[in-house]
Amino acid sequence: MLQGHFQQTTTTTSAHLAQTMTLLSLTADELQQKVESELSTNPALELVDERRCPMCKRLLPPVGSCPICSQPGSYESQEPIVFISPRDDFYAGSGSSSEEVPDEPFASESVDLPTYVLRQVAADLAVEDRPLAAFILNHLDENGFLTTTVLELARYHHRLPSEVQAVIERLKHCDPVGVCASSPQEALLTQIDVLEESRSIPPFTREVVTDHLQHLSHHHYPEIAKALGATSAQIQAVSSFLSDNLNPFPARAHWGDVRNPNTEESQVYHQPDILVYHLNENPKNPLVVEIVLPIRGTLRVNPLFKASLKEVDEDRASEWKGDIEKASLLIKCIQQRSNALRLLLERLVVYQRNYILAGDKEMASLTRAEIAKELSVHESTISRAVSGKTIQLPNKKIVPLAIFFDRSLAQRTLIKEIIEAEAKPLSDSEIQKRLDKVGIHIARRTVAKYRSMEGILSAHQRQNEARAA
Repeated sequence: MLQGHFQQTTTTTSAHLAQTMTLLSLTADELQQKVESELSTNPALELVDERRCPMCKRLLPPVGSCPICSQPGSYESQEPIVFISPRDDFYAGSGSSSEEVPDEPFASESVDLPTYVLRQVAADLAVEDRPLAAFILNHLDENGFLTTTVLELARYHHRLPSEVQAVIERLKHCDPVGVCASSPQEALLTQIDVLEESRSIPPFTREVVTDHLQHLSHHHYPEIAKALGATSAQIQAVSSFLSDNLNPFPARAHWGDVRNPNTEESQVYHQPDILVYHLNENPKNPLVVEIVLPIRGTLRVNPLFKASLKEVDEDRASEWKGDIEKASLLIKCIQQRSNALRLLLERLVVYQRNYILAGDKEMASLTRAEIAKELSVHESTISRAVSGKTIQLPNKKIVPLAIFFDRSLAQRTLIKEIIEAEAKPLSDSEIQKRLDKVGIHIARRTVAKYRSMEGILSAHQRQNEARAA
């Protein structure tokens, strides 16, 4: 289990856990920069120029992956082979020669929250409402809450408050649901509205959010139960439901395929962090998952520096001991990061095998909470592990690792296929009925949202375009 690598009780290990979690959230390039920075400032840290397997520590030949860690126990087994490889081996596993490594970086569009939301809804908004929607989305705080009022927006745009409110309501039902709300309470109520379309919610959920959210945060279950005429168990069920399914701060939720870091620079992937391919490039063989360790050589504590510790004065010795401890901690934390990613990928590739092999329509519904529970870790650990990282699939397509948790991808892909094959423009209700026939039960409003997320016009607009053509 991931957590098993982190459990200790000493103060040192608390620092160990904190640094491991920090390293876990870094991409391969960011980790490389971190190591280079430490090498330049810490004399106790040394990088030995050798090729050694990051997992079993065996010395490796000049080229090729580890002959032990990269091979299956049995060719009949369909369990993925997951291992860590040095950076200079990263393209070798896919069958590419050094000459085939692309000169240009792999660029991935980095989308901010206002753009992400506007893309979903723009096709369905009246032309005169689009500038208003863009203006609203550019007045969100870091939590996704609106920083201005309906009246101020109405005065600024010379619109009726009811018209402004209607646009806000449309935006609130985009992904992440609850964005453009004025408070956590309003965001939660919007999310409840959306969830009620596809599933039942515990009794008293809406009442608790409306009138007792503050008491709920302090776990005052008996007081809330008494006020609502409910039982403490029912209120606890509401609390669990809210914790597992809703997010009072929409902008902090996991929205889209690519999260935009809080930086003005575009996020560019120079190389994927993870590579998936068939063993020996044979589709009948098991999948191989290579996780890049972006370190050319072996990190270790400098033995000469350590040996010289006995020969320096007490003040200098104390400083040197600190350098040695810092170097040892970094090395251990990098190993923990690698182990955590390996354990996570072992499960993810099994869950999403059909997507990896067959494409978007085969994406299985999987949440970070579900994989966290299976691996006995906190959901935030999974979030850190997938944050900013990319994975190259057997078809050479590079996608964010977070896409493995995109529960709507299969449904959006199917909606696109239905619309591409339509003889005449189908309404969202007609698309919903076709989805029902294949066992996908979602609300008409959800169909409209997914259609808009794919940039597809409404049936009426598609019909007008067909006539114009």
